[in-house]
Amino acid sequence: VLSLCCEACKKVTFHVPSELEADTLVGRVDLKECLQSAESISSSDGNFKVLEDGSVYTTAAVSLPAEKTFSILLKDIQEQVQKKIHVSLVGEEKWKTRQARDTVLKRTKRRWGPIPSVMIENSLGPFPLQIQQVQSDTAQNYTIYYSASGPGIDQDPKGLFYIERETGNIFATRAVDREEYPSFQIICFATTPDGYSPEVPLVHTIRIEDDNDNAPRFTQNLFEFSVPENSKPGVVIGRLTAEDIDEPYTLHTTLKYRIVAQDPPITPAFSLHGDTGVLSVLLPQLDRELVPRYTLLVEVRDMAGQPFGLCTTGTAVIRIEDTNDNAPSFQQMQYETRVEENRVNVEILRVSVIDLDEPGSPGSGAVYEIIKGNDDRSFEITTDKNTNEGVLCVVKGLDYESAKQRVLVIAVNNEAPYMLAPHSQQLSQSTSSVTVHVLDVDEGPVFKPCFLRMDVKECEDIGTAIGRYLAEDPETGNSEGISYRIPPGQCNWISIDERSGEVRTIKVLDRDVGEMRRGQCNITVLAIDRNGKTGTGTIQVFIHPGNKNYPRIAKTDYIMCRDRKPICLTAQDGDESPYSEPFAFRITDRSMASMWKITRHNDNSVYLSPKGDIPFGVYNIPVSVTDNGGKVGESYVNVNLCDCLTPTECNGRTRELAGGNVTLGIWAILAMILGSLLLLLILITICGCCGSGAMQRHVTDDCANHNLIISNTEAPGEEVMDHNIIPLQTTCDQGAYGVKTGDQQTFEMVKGRGHTLESVKGGGHQTLGSVKEGGGGQTMMDTCRYSYSEWHNFTHPRLGEKVHLCRQDEEQKHSEDYLLSYNYEGKGSLAGSVGCCSDQHEEEALDFLDQLEPKFRTLAETCVKR
Repeated sequence: VLSLCCEACKKVTFHVPSELEADTLVGRVDLKECLQSAESISSSDGNFKVLEDGSVYTTAAVSLPAEKTFSILLKDIQEQVQKKIHVSLVGEEKWKTRQARDTVLKRTKRRWGPIPSVMIENSLGPFPLQIQQVQSDTAQNYTIYYSASGPGIDQDPKGLFYIERETGNIFATRAVDREEYPSFQIICFATTPDGYSPEVPLVHTIRIEDDNDNAPRFTQNLFEFSVPENSKPGVVIGRLTAEDIDEPYTLHTTLKYRIVAQDPPITPAFSLHGDTGVLSVLLPQLDRELVPRYTLLVEVRDMAGQPFGLCTTGTAVIRIEDTNDNAPSFQQMQYETRVEENRVNVEILRVSVIDLDEPGSPGSGAVYEIIKGNDDRSFEITTDKNTNEGVLCVVKGLDYESAKQRVLVIAVNNEAPYMLAPHSQQLSQSTSSVTVHVLDVDEGPVFKPCFLRMDVKECEDIGTAIGRYLAEDPETGNSEGISYRIPPGQCNWISIDERSGEVRTIKVLDRDVGEMRRGQCNITVLAIDRNGKTGTGTIQVFIHPGNKNYPRIAKTDYIMCRDRKPICLTAQDGDESPYSEPFAFRITDRSMASMWKITRHNDNSVYLSPKGDIPFGVYNIPVSVTDNGGKVGESYVNVNLCDCLTPTECNGRTRELAGGNVTLGIWAILAMILGSLLLLLILITICGCCGSGAMQRHVTDDCANHNLIISNTEAPGEEVMDHNIIPLQTTCDQGAYGVKTGDQQTFEMVKGRGHTLESVKGGGHQTLGSVKEGGGGQTMMDTCRYSYSEWHNFTHPRLGEKVHLCRQDEEQKHSEDYLLSYNYEGKGSLAGSVGCCSDQHEEEALDFLDQLEPKFRTLAETCVKR
């Protein structure tokens, strides 16, 4: 391949065969002449690639035309510079190319690819030192010039190697440090004087052989370890580590460790593993109290520890950790101290101990306890953390009269548990005795007991004595000359007698009132002797629940329908046990007990049900309830036994019993009042409008005219649409007649051979008349007549109208007539009405009235009779 170098950044021309295989070297371009620092090198044609040294290779097989051009792009990203080199490839004839290739390939390449070269590290020369020779077999046919590039030649470290142009000998110019440059890879070129390269560029490796020029070094200047005292032999303490930068896996980096010296220079206490550097315990008895710290001088050597190997020394410090292998002991076996009686929270003595363990550690921290003589907990001993002393205090007042001195036994331990050292015996606990002398002091009176509970029943009378609370003089042992009083500002439930100490109530104690709801109160009492010294005591007044409330039935009004499902009666009592449940129920009225029965459900409720098929109505049943304390409360249970399917159908309705137990609702009373007023209105109307039985027809007309409203207009009256006016069909019988008059409507009841009820429609007013007819067909107007308009205006919101007419037989023409219309409890609907005609049917009518309530039957009997 012929190569022609042209000026950089302009154009480069290569004469190449027209057929190029993949990975074929096309030529080399000097890139640095165009751009010194090219961070990006690329080709505009993907069939070619450019290496960093400027070598151009094919990436695939290429068939070239007469001439082919592409560009090499160079970029400096930091300087933002871009250069371009134009490359032109000129193809030659195939026969020349094949002839040249045959000439080259006929010989076998034997010397162009030698084995890697080796150079001794830190070589002494002489320099230049030949280390290898490269030759091309084509040198027999061509004049070959050799060149090389890469690290050590034209790259750092520059000038370390060079190659002779004519011979291909490679020389080193100076010594090399392997730890800095373990190997070099250079690229060798073989070219003819005209630039033809018969050989592919050779990558040659120069390896630097290691020399043991570096001694091993410890990774730390000082190794520090710790181990508990009395540790067993073989316990691992830690590991020493060192490193050697010479070539790994050679004798130059094979290290050995050993202990050179130990301080203090006593029996060796530790061992060091030569290969791993692991440090462990050797001496079976490491006592911190004897030697708290060891310092070791250690050595590491390469060449597997051979004497000619390089070595380094280091230091390891081993601190012995304290364990609680020494028990504390008191400095004195006996102590004495004094304290005044009744003094509390006062320090009376300090004790100290000796402990050989490390100060400030849990193994030396003292823990004191009183093991004898403190049954009443009057004394307490604690540890002063600063001095490790035991501080003995009195926490409860001592009584000189009870004991003039106290003897205590104090023991001491450590915070950490005791660890027995090897080959040693168990130590006993150290103890010391303390004698406390109690000094006599003149004292005030003392209550015995200092806290007294007094129980009082609820609701006891004022002034009830509930007990006595006395104090004694400790000096004399009696209560003479001591007075008592209760300081103000406390619950004023009780009083105490100044001389006798008797306690009485000053108010009725009720757990349901104010501050007494808590049920108890603590009251401080003062006792004062002749010298004015005082003592205090506390009385706890506790109120016991009493039987103050009567049991009662919670709900007393019920509705029972025709299914007669039992009613559950539940009793309540405001008292607490044992004055509440269980309750006993009983029906106190004999007549009601014969009709109703009680069945027990649980402790506070029963079932109430009828015994048999009793009539419907309202029953007022007296039921007594007795609580567990014997207190009896009576309640009346109102049961409305109603002919209904659901209680809502009878809600608000009541019916009266024939037995005499009457319960009327407000609407029933209102209906009675309205009925009485209605009857009074009828009587007044009859007296005002009716004359004697012999009055003539014109009298009737005059009476009727009183109900007419005169109108001077000829227009017809308004159509009356009131729902309370019920038009009746006109019926005619023999001997009967009806009269229709203009704007007036009348109801007439005529008795005779023909009985007719005629409705005559008019305007304005209605009139209800009752007319008797004689035997000869003559008519005689009844004297009973009243204005229906007044009737309607009064009863419109309450009553519906319904008229029952009965006619008497012809033989009983002068029998009395009855007319009754009533409304049940003001419901706005007509419950029933009846008209009774003749004596013959009177009993039948009365039977019908019996089905009504007695009150309405009475009203019916007081109707107008004729």
